[in-house]
Amino acid sequence: MTYNNITWSESDGVATLTINRPERLNSLNTDVIQEMIEAVDRIRDGLSDARCLVLTGAGRGFSSGADLAPGTAGGSETAAGPIDAGKVLETHFNVLLERLFALPVPFVTAVNGPAAGAGCSFALAGDIIIAAKSSYFLQAFVNIGLVPDVGSTWMLPRMIGRARATAMMMLGERVPAEQALEWGMVTRVVDDAALMDETMKVAKKLAAGPTRALTLIRHGIRECMDKSLTEGLMVERRHQLLAGRSPDFAEGVMAFLEKRPARFTGK
Repeated sequence: MTYNNITWSESDGVATLTINRPERLNSLNTDVIQEMIEAVDRIRDGLSDARCLVLTGAGRGFSSGADLAPGTAGGSETAAGPIDAGKVLETHFNVLLERLFALPVPFVTAVNGPAAGAGCSFALAGDIIIAAKSSYFLQAFVNIGLVPDVGSTWMLPRMIGRARATAMMMLGERVPAEQALEWGMVTRVVDDAALMDETMKVAKKLAAGPTRALTLIRHGIRECMDKSLTEGLMVERRHQLLAGRSPDFAEGVMAFLEKRPARFTGK
């Protein structure tokens, strides 16, 4: 499939989706988001053999957030007057975020340069988040009179606590990569030049792992975050039933008994 605003490649079980609007600092409009949805759906619909997805941005930034140019989805007015700034969330941005959360494979983000607004949300949606030292995270909405969206008010308080999330959203100040690591927003911080190499090492390890179990882990964590202990134990019970019936579990046990590395197939 040919894309105009993103690139898609697959190698060694890893699919890499790159937002490809470097001249606009990878700002996001409905065309970009629609292409991202269609690409992600390749994995959901079994059109890709990828067992891990990597999301990153081309050029010097991950994404500056919604495109605010006049006439775009992020603009404040059209020829017909003021827009419904929440409509595009319902039809595009939130759809993509839900698709990413529901992926049947692990999801890694490689954050280069700024990750602002909606770009911040997509960067933080990864199961594993690897940030370049020069990168930063910005909840820029208050600076233009809007409220955080694309899951920010759901994700950030859970990641860094209410006080830090509130300050980040209300003050609209950058959070550099090292501070993001200290706060627990990202998994690791690496030199800029090593970002994609380090990301691919992690992604290939995940792609060679027991995909069913990894998917149940990612879904189980999010499901249990809002549940009581008893409810969480029930989630684990349900997921362990599914994982225990997988061929990868049988292979893992056999490899353990035979004292050899497991050869997982993702089934």
